[in-house]
Amino acid sequence: MKLPRDVSGDRLTRSLVQRWRYSRIHQTGSHIILETEEPSHQRIAIPNHDSLRIGTLNSILRAVSEHKGVEREAIVAGL
Repeated sequence: MKLPRDVSGDRLTRSLVQRWRYSRIHQTGSHIILETEEPSHQRIAIPNHDSLRIGTLNSILRAVSEHKGVEREAIVAGL
């Protein structure tokens, strides 16, 4: 599946909070810090940029999919 090219950090953050049970902890500079306790503790930083680079988006999606035990495509479908 091809990754979308126009995903903003804010859009990705909202999707992870609404659909994947992450909580927005705080923001340091231009990075939004999210945290989840399901199925175990994980903390990730998302750059709050207008358009995330493909490598950055891919890395975040890979980390979330491995932690939650779902396919990357399921996360992308919710964007």
